Amino acid sequence: MSKTSLSVLSTIILIIGLSATSPAPAFDTSAKQAFLIDFDTNQVLFEKKADVLMPPASMSKIMTAYLAFEEIKNGRLSLDDKILISENAWRKGGSKMFVKVNDEVKVSDILRGIIVQSGNDAAIALAEHLQGSEAAFADKMTKKARELGLKKANFKNATGWPDEEHKITARELGLLAQLTIKNFPDLYPIYAEKTFTFNNIKQGNRNPLLYDGSGSDGLKTGRTRAAGYGLTASVSKAGRRLIMVLNGMKSSGERKRESRKLLEWGFREYDNYNLFHKEEIVTEIDVWLGKDKRLSARVNEEIKLTVRRLDSSKVKTTVHYEEPVSAPIKKGQIVGKLKISVPDQGIREYPLFAMQDVEKLGAFGRIAAAFNYLVWGAGD
Repeated sequence: MSKTSLSVLSTIILIIGLSATSPAPAFDTSAKQAFLIDFDTNQVLFEKKADVLMPPASMSKIMTAYLAFEEIKNGRLSLDDKILISENAWRKGGSKMFVKVNDEVKVSDILRGIIVQSGNDAAIALAEHLQGSEAAFADKMTKKARELGLKKANFKNATGWPDEEHKITARELGLLAQLTIKNFPDLYPIYAEKTFTFNNIKQGNRNPLLYDGSGSDGLKTGRTRAAGYGLTASVSKAGRRLIMVLNGMKSSGERKRESRKLLEWGFREYDNYNLFHKEEIVTEIDVWLGKDKRLSARVNEEIKLTVRRLDSSKVKTTVHYEEPVSAPIKKGQIVGKLKISVPDQGIREYPLFAMQDVEKLGAFGRIAAAFNYLVWGAGD
């Protein structure tokens, strides 16, 4: 027989309940593609044509830097290593770090040339150093995309230079940004550097959000005639982090306005709620024929949800288990499930685990329990 316990429902409402007064306003943006996700919970807050392939322009360099970060983390590349600059890298047009042919430039400088200055010359120099050619490096970029779960992305160069086959989706750029922050905490801060000087040429980071006090610490702008103006950004504020991707805008001013508008909306309309910590007791369950009459049950992970503030009082949490829960029970055994219903997000389920062993009663105890149940309708 299935039993549904409501023992934790009121607790959850007390934790995250807020009084709803009016519906949250709808949001729209002039960007052709848009994607906004909470870094900690992976909850998508807004999307617009987020799965449509688009030219990413220099936002491609997030993957270029990702591959370098991975080489450094795995010990195959050092920040102090030197990269020889080829004529091919030096000759490339577009934004530049201003390296010179046959110069040997430290990897740490090349990375800043890519991330801060958006240098195409720096990106090609890195690609040639790691894979022998830019084409081979682009193949590796696509291969890495597949390994990371980016199923649509296709890279033809290391820079984002216009190419009909060089495409990625806004969702995939957002996920790549998340992985960059998660996997390389020691290297990611390069994205927050506002200026870099190389060969006596000082250039500023093109990310407009680094200068407005919004809490942004990365990642990368992009702009070509075909792509328009784009930005992949991360903003950390009030204990939360949002990842945003916008593309296809007509000017740098529009890019800045739309980026700020979307991020402000995400922080204003949504919040994160910690429902349960890992190992926290969720509920107590009656045990049939056990030496212990009740069993503590827990979840095996922290449960944090991103919920629209005006919907938080509508979150429903219930515990479900098959009755009777009979001894013997082993610690760590699944004894039920926790269901959490969130407006517009459906129902999430989490297994509940026994927090202790419960031995079965001996023969005399089982007879006594059966007698009590027959007489009193209770097992103890």
